[in-house]
Amino acid sequence: MSSGAPVIRLAPAKLNLTLAVVGRRDDGYHALHSVMVPLGLADRLSVAVASSGADTLHVEGFDPGPSADNLVLKAFGAARAATERARVAAPPLAARLEKAIPVAAGLAGGSSDAAAAIDAALDAWGASEHVPDDQRVSIAAGLGSDVPFFLVDGAALIEGRGERVTRLHGVTAHGGQPHAPPGVLLVTPSMPAHTAAVFAAWSDGAMGSPGVARRTSEHFASEFGSGLSVQALLERAGVLASANDLWPAAAAVVPGLVPLRRALTRTIHRPIGLSGSGPTLWALYPSLEEAAAAAEVVQTAAASGELPIPGEGAPFIAATTIETNRGRTE
Repeated sequence: MSSGAPVIRLAPAKLNLTLAVVGRRDDGYHALHSVMVPLGLADRLSVAVASSGADTLHVEGFDPGPSADNLVLKAFGAARAATERARVAAPPLAARLEKAIPVAAGLAGGSSDAAAAIDAALDAWGASEHVPDDQRVSIAAGLGSDVPFFLVDGAALIEGRGERVTRLHGVTAHGGQPHAPPGVLLVTPSMPAHTAAVFAAWSDGAMGSPGVARRTSEHFASEFGSGLSVQALLERAGVLASANDLWPAAAAVVPGLVPLRRALTRTIHRPIGLSGSGPTLWALYPSLEEAAAAAEVVQTAAASGELPIPGEGAPFIAATTIETNRGRTE
């Protein structure tokens, strides 16, 4: 059992560098082939054992919706079931979630929160050694397609509906020299793109040329598996920005996404990709500093009306980094 001190975990956002929809499975889910990386942008989860009552969750920042639907509480329940099978006590938990990741943005903040919650709950109960890695993956897959990725702690190839995760070397040092992580500019309109709606649009015919994204994804996964320098990754940005099968579907669900992408391209002169089912758009940079400079340019353009931003509220515009081997503990 934990000593009573809160267990703190960081829950990073993810970025899809490629995303190919390779078919529909018998269980109703779509089969995917996607290279994903964790970002420096992260939620912060604090978990402590409560004296009595039910599990509780207090959220600050972006609103993820009703607590009853939150994956953090569902993760606690699933982790508790695993510990009870191992005959380990799992008392109620009190959690605080600071959400820095936009909701329904294609960044998988909720899934990352769930993975962090599994880990934090087991630690709080002193049950980590009683739930092996394969069982954690099973718990994660039961909570959502993106959740298993966040147990890997680095770049990975995602297959199946998300349950098959293969660790990739990702961004590596060049010539033995240390490197700063590549920067990423994120632009998220204040109009959510719910995953189910985007996949429904894809199924209804809002899709690109079959097989193109898959070929790119397979080739890039092979390269990224051995490791790429920051410069080599940037050289592939144009190809990667076009390797998301859900782009036409996301554009159908979020009116104005196509004009925004065009205007953003003219503003920063970089290839613009889509993360997951959107609506977050991304661009790659050599460093966090250069991504931050671009974010200021985009903020100014958005404020002046130069960028046609979908939605009624202000967009989320941020600079972050692609992380490698990031620990979950703060």
